[in-house]
Amino acid sequence: MTVRVKVWSDYVCPFCLLAKQPLTQATAGRDVTVEWMPFELRPEPTPTLRPEGDYLRGIWSRVVYPMARRMGVTIRLPDISPQPYTRLAFEGYQFAKEHGLADAYNDRMLRAFFEDGLDIGDLDVLEKLATELGLPAAAYRAALESGRYAQAHQAALAEAAAHRITAVPTILVEDTRIEGMPTPDALREAIDTAAAKRGEQPAPGLTCSIDGC
Repeated sequence: MTVRVKVWSDYVCPFCLLAKQPLTQATAGRDVTVEWMPFELRPEPTPTLRPEGDYLRGIWSRVVYPMARRMGVTIRLPDISPQPYTRLAFEGYQFAKEHGLADAYNDRMLRAFFEDGLDIGDLDVLEKLATELGLPAAAYRAALESGRYAQAHQAALAEAAAHRITAVPTILVEDTRIEGMPTPDALREAIDTAAAKRGEQPAPGLTCSIDGC
């Protein structure tokens, strides 16, 4: 039986982009489904972080950039100030999910922010990204303007609260919880343990939290 993996993330968390690599490595050749789940680190009206501030500059210099170099991942601290809210992009994720493009959408939002430096809180930017992905842009924009997926997004956030998610990435491999940047080995072990429990053949890490990233 397929092992279910859920990954809570926010589009403004650099570790969520970096976590894609060990997830890909660990799930290769295994019967696994991976579902990315929304979590807003700083929902409106909580002030978002500013890239010119000492906190972001410090953690990127000490942790994010060295880690990305070791992993061979292209990433940069976007200069959008203050950083965008992600509610609208996550409502768009629900739209993409209905159209069978959830994974592609999630990946593009992370890369749009951390590789291209785009303002993913801006509706015009989101519409262009939706077009790039092959989503019906006019319907996508209308859905976000009308709040059609607001309830679905709030339900996703309620699920995060039920699982006591406070930092991202947080990964659930069935009932095994991994908070922070996972290693491929820790993920493989959790996947294989979950598969064994189903009758088939926790790890510390770096996170973005509601207090900082």
